[in-house]
Amino acid sequence: MNYKWKLEPPTPEKLEAAERLSKELNISPILGRLLIERNITTVADAKKFFRPSLTELYDPFMFTDMDKAVERLNKALGRKERIMVYGDYDVDGCTAVALVYKFLQQYYSNIDYYIPDRYEEGYGVSVKGIDYAYESGVKLIIVLDCGIKAVDEIAYAKEKGIDFIICDHHVPDEILPPAVAILNAKRFDSTYPYPHLSGCGVGFKFMQAFAQSNGIEFSQLIPLLDLCAVSIASDIVPIMGENRILAYHGLRQLNANPSIGLKAIIDVCGLSERELTISDIIFKIGPRINASGRIQNGKEAVALLVEKDYQTAHEMAEQINRYNDMRKDLDKSMTEEANSIVEKLDKQSEQRSIVIYNEEWHKGVIGIVASRLTEIYYRPSVVLTRTDNLATGSARSVSGFDVYKAIESCRDLLENFGGHTYAAGLSMKVENVPEFHRRFEAYVETHILPEQTSAILNIDAQIDFKDITHKFHHDLKKFNPFGPDNTKPLFCTQHVYDYGTSKVVGREQEHIKLELVDNKSNNVMNGIAFGQSSQARYIKTKRSFDICYTIEENTHKRGEVQLQIEDIRPSGKE
Repeated sequence: MNYKWKLEPPTPEKLEAAERLSKELNISPILGRLLIERNITTVADAKKFFRPSLTELYDPFMFTDMDKAVERLNKALGRKERIMVYGDYDVDGCTAVALVYKFLQQYYSNIDYYIPDRYEEGYGVSVKGIDYAYESGVKLIIVLDCGIKAVDEIAYAKEKGIDFIICDHHVPDEILPPAVAILNAKRFDSTYPYPHLSGCGVGFKFMQAFAQSNGIEFSQLIPLLDLCAVSIASDIVPIMGENRILAYHGLRQLNANPSIGLKAIIDVCGLSERELTISDIIFKIGPRINASGRIQNGKEAVALLVEKDYQTAHEMAEQINRYNDMRKDLDKSMTEEANSIVEKLDKQSEQRSIVIYNEEWHKGVIGIVASRLTEIYYRPSVVLTRTDNLATGSARSVSGFDVYKAIESCRDLLENFGGHTYAAGLSMKVENVPEFHRRFEAYVETHILPEQTSAILNIDAQIDFKDITHKFHHDLKKFNPFGPDNTKPLFCTQHVYDYGTSKVVGREQEHIKLELVDNKSNNVMNGIAFGQSSQARYIKTKRSFDICYTIEENTHKRGEVQLQIEDIRPSGKE
């Protein structure tokens, strides 16, 4: 991919503020600048950022309807009503269901959980699920990570004498469902100060409020934070504000004392001997939980996450790992097919978006294929397949472009849709696909900015190898956990040289293992450039080049710094 490097020099005011803050904190001025860019301007704010405290969590009763939700749940327990915890089949939904179910099960036994079948029921609250609840004698359904648009379904449940409490974080429509309580910080009348919680995060706040109302110590909630961290990382929500607190302490829980189900997944992934990061969740743990709902049924993932016996959990994790292998095979073949379709489309280079439909594609993997196309072509992408008489699909977006609004602009063509800025799901009549394609493209062409259609590396700072000391790396690690709104800092260094020992590695000789020097220090820096073996010939010419990279800890040699190189270009090239 041809990246554009973007480095905006800091203003004199920001430089002065960064210098002052770095002295007060005894950190590098480079890191002081990173704090200023994150609107952290005082020592007190920096300490809160570096050491997020659970005492800084907002009062859950600031949520609109939280008092109603807690009152209805307490009433259900008092009446010994049967309760169902219902959630979406993705990672966020499964972790949310596991969290609420595990916590309530400690105090109440007449409770069950339900995950709709992706293929038979589709996304969200289904009539089949409501009928199952009714036949099971359920009087209260707590729905997580979906439900905000289920107006008709929840009205149907109400006719059957079933109440709903909705815990969702997706954008609502003007008409809200007739639920007893709707916990959603994105509703127009929300009184909650933080709108970016994951679905699991909303479930956690509900349990926090329930605990407060019943005199249960907050410490009883801490073992559930590992599930919050998994949901926050996997659902790609901002990792600032309240999410940062939950993710920070969730990662600590995941590393120190994970739940039995997550421990089994960690062991199956081969991650048990290392400190887990947000990246490990995104690339290893999350996809395995997701694979259950993509290939089979998400209920298996919840069963694993609430399992109390390690041996049983390990067997379940092995099964989910097999689903993930199947998912990877499907993903690879479908992405290749999708690529060939995109490449053959007339005037594709002039299109600002991608919309493709193939009724043979596996519904469980189309979201991943949409993500792959967005990464490859840097355009908002919609991938559709056929489910019964409808075209159903997933959309993914590029940085800064709201794909949810683009889909919403075509709502009269749709049977259903939902999601948020960077990811959405939708369904329509098959005959509407061509018109949807035309109108979606027209909206994107009108609203997308030129810089959003290029692969841009937003560089935080230009530094030299002499700046990368052990203290610098130690202080940089305090910026964890990384994610949206707190992205991993990207650095560049100019005029570096091969030390003479760099080599091509990998099963297909696709990566470069680098040993580099610059002309300002004697430091020899180790680096890895994944998928960039085409640059090896230039590197070996002994001419200087520039690198753009993140700073990582070598997973094989603890404490040793390694540069993960995102791009390489000859020095002097813009």
